[in-house]
Amino acid sequence: MSWGEAFQVYLQPRVLSMLFLGFAAGLPFLLVFSTLSAWLTESGLTRSAIGFFSWIGITYSIKVFWAPVVDRLALPLLDRWLGRRRSWMLLAQCGIIFGLLGMAGTQPALNTALIAVFALLVAFSSATQDVALDAYRIEAIDKEYQGAMAAMYIGGYRLGLLVSGAGAFYLAEFWDWPLAYLCMAGCMLVGVVTVLIIREPENKRDMQVYAQEARVIQYLENSAHLPDVWRKFASWFIGAVVCPFTDFFQRNGTKALIILLFISVFRISDITMGVMANPFYLDMGFSKIEIANIAKFFGFFMTIAGAAIGGILVVRFGIMRPLLLGAVMVASTNLLFAMMAGMEPNLIMLALVISADNLSGGLATSAFIAYLSSLTNSAYTATQYALFSSLMTLAPKILAGFSGMVVDAQGYVFFFGYAAVTGIPAILLVLYLMKQEQIQAAGS
Repeated sequence: MSWGEAFQVYLQPRVLSMLFLGFAAGLPFLLVFSTLSAWLTESGLTRSAIGFFSWIGITYSIKVFWAPVVDRLALPLLDRWLGRRRSWMLLAQCGIIFGLLGMAGTQPALNTALIAVFALLVAFSSATQDVALDAYRIEAIDKEYQGAMAAMYIGGYRLGLLVSGAGAFYLAEFWDWPLAYLCMAGCMLVGVVTVLIIREPENKRDMQVYAQEARVIQYLENSAHLPDVWRKFASWFIGAVVCPFTDFFQRNGTKALIILLFISVFRISDITMGVMANPFYLDMGFSKIEIANIAKFFGFFMTIAGAAIGGILVVRFGIMRPLLLGAVMVASTNLLFAMMAGMEPNLIMLALVISADNLSGGLATSAFIAYLSSLTNSAYTATQYALFSSLMTLAPKILAGFSGMVVDAQGYVFFFGYAAVTGIPAILLVLYLMKQEQIQAAGS
């Protein structure tokens, strides 16, 4: 394939559609995370309360529990009209829009519980959209084009983060937060229109899945005492839920538990820090415009740069060494925040710290996604990836919920030092996994 033909893959309709679907996937995330933290800060909520709000993001961490339902359950009426993947994406997008409209019409200081309910609806719907979108991305095009699909999706996702980060801050500065969230609900129409335009992919399931499920059904049919309803449900449950997990443990043996532990702790440091980032900027005395210009807009490009560097390092050195570098960089940049917390407000220092944080985060994320992708079996890509992506944020989200209490009790300098220390387990586990790979390579 020539260079010209390679670049033309990005002009294929299904590849182009991932830019807009990625935008719809990235837009809601900050609206229930750091952007919401800034709104709650200006509404007068305590840092402890803001920290507890971050637990809403745990919804993204438990999507694996309903991923098999999204994967196989046909929605009444919508399934006939749009197909399995598009119908779930459309339903999820409608839930996001309704939740954002509800948040726009609620005052956090007067009705904290209600805005938490609407934020939870947004997070649940967004996580559901992620499951359906991942399945669509895998099924929509041949394997050789998956790299282009992923690249376009990441670009759209980052644009969504830019709009819900910097864009929301600009709107809140010149108008107010309710109008900002109202506009974000309107932006979700980009995803709705895209879902209505694209075609449903053909259901090309791996023959290995059919073989395993055929064995499951045969086994259940040999149990004549079981009712037909139970037999059908059990065969569905084993094929959709059990087989993807047993496959992972069969392939990795006892090392599987170490891998899952590593996945669960890798992002603790940056997620813990991220909850208090915007309250920290505001408490330092920076305006929303300054935060939007540096922390959101400028940080966006540094994240893209970090991801690009991470991708190059993975190609050049493999996965594990860039993964180790990313873990060290993410933990270390928290110490820069601790240093800034003891200084007077300085835009140059803010820009330097934000640059380092986003560069390290982009590099670490790029290497980590490559690592997670290498763990999946092509027969169970959607479910296993949902497991990994859920697990990688569950423990960090739970721990991050206490971040406000740490700030209230000890201050920002101690908090950022504490956030750096939480990155040490990930560094140690990377070193352990690298050693195991070396031992395995030497023995083979």
